[in-house]
Amino acid sequence: MIKINLLPQKRGRRGAQVQAPGPGGRGAMMAQTGPASGQLYLAIGALVLVAGVVFLGFDRPKRSKLSALKEKNADTTAEIQKTRKEMAGSNGEASCDELKAKEDDAKQRAEGINRLMATKAVPANVLHELGEILKPNHLPTMTEDWAKKVGNGGDPNKKLDLTWDPSHIWLTGYTDKDGTVTIEGGAQADSDVTQLAKRLDASAYFSNVAQAGGERTVDRDSGMPYVKFTITGKVAY
Repeated sequence: MIKINLLPQKRGRRGAQVQAPGPGGRGAMMAQTGPASGQLYLAIGALVLVAGVVFLGFDRPKRSKLSALKEKNADTTAEIQKTRKEMAGSNGEASCDELKAKEDDAKQRAEGINRLMATKAVPANVLHELGEILKPNHLPTMTEDWAKKVGNGGDPNKKLDLTWDPSHIWLTGYTDKDGTVTIEGGAQADSDVTQLAKRLDASAYFSNVAQAGGERTVDRDSGMPYVKFTITGKVAY
């Protein structure tokens, strides 16, 4: 005959399933800790994998690039030191600084020559200068040194009379032979000839100016006396 127990039974915590312990109770312990340990191992493995990817993908290339830059820097430094030694000069050869100094000196000399060539007198310039000298209240083209000589406190023998009237003098001849000029003309007085000669001598276009001759004479038509003069000099061609 089958017996059925209808009395209520005590139940454990809902959902809790306890495996019967094996020898020494190890079976229950393994059943409870097995899944957690597997997840831990997976996490550790994932971290190791990520670290490997970072090292291979980012850190290692950067280290290689840094090493290459260091090698290149070392080569560049050695090349600079070699170039400096070559620039310092040896075995009687001029250094870079000496060569540069010579180059600068050559440039200055060339600029000076070019300036002289640019200001070199030509016949048209000389005649223009002569025309300017014969204008009232016009002084010759002078260098700074000559301006000091003819000014106040300068050489009394070279001082110019600023009140001189160039209309008291006239020219009758001008010749230029290989840079030597001869100027002929007439003036009311000897002082007019002297002022013209001083102005020609002070001019940057003339040098070695001298009065070659002068004599008093009378004009045939008017009967007025005047000084007939000749002035010579060199032209700065």
